[in-house]
Amino acid sequence: MARDLVERCKANDRQAQLDLYRQYCEGMFCVAMRFVRERDDAEDLVQEAFIKAFRKIGQFRGEVTFGAWLKRIVVNKCLDFLKARRERIISIEEHNLQIAEEPDWTVEQEVSVEGVLGAIERLPEKYREVLQLYLLEGYDHQEIADILGLTAVASRTRLMRGKDYLRTYLNENKHETGS
Repeated sequence: MARDLVERCKANDRQAQLDLYRQYCEGMFCVAMRFVRERDDAEDLVQEAFIKAFRKIGQFRGEVTFGAWLKRIVVNKCLDFLKARRERIISIEEHNLQIAEEPDWTVEQEVSVEGVLGAIERLPEKYREVLQLYLLEGYDHQEIADILGLTAVASRTRLMRGKDYLRTYLNENKHETGS
């Protein structure tokens, strides 16, 4: 069904655009909320992503699903928004980065899903972004590197360090993360 809608959108069919929007808007809103956490910002970013998608629909080749293609646009919009909002940018010399060793991943108590998500929210932004893209959105390190303007090595390093921060936080804040 989405394939037919996409083809109709390529022919500038407004009803098809509306139908495609209705089919994907809720899911894309959830993706945006995981990044920006403000409802109004997420709504705006989803709208901007759909506008961009409809303008660029001719570039959609069907190599991935329309949902995956649109999700990439939403994620990029969110990351651009976050970058623009940052007050300071830290420059990292990529050649100084090394892949971090996998830490012992034992968490000392049971943790609820809400506890883990809450702990992810408390991570430094550079680690939170990579964790979200890798663990929640399913991107690989090369895709994350392309999205964030890093190297794949830097993505792996930030993931490992982010996981270590997460594990440490969960172990130190048992009362906040229990099920």
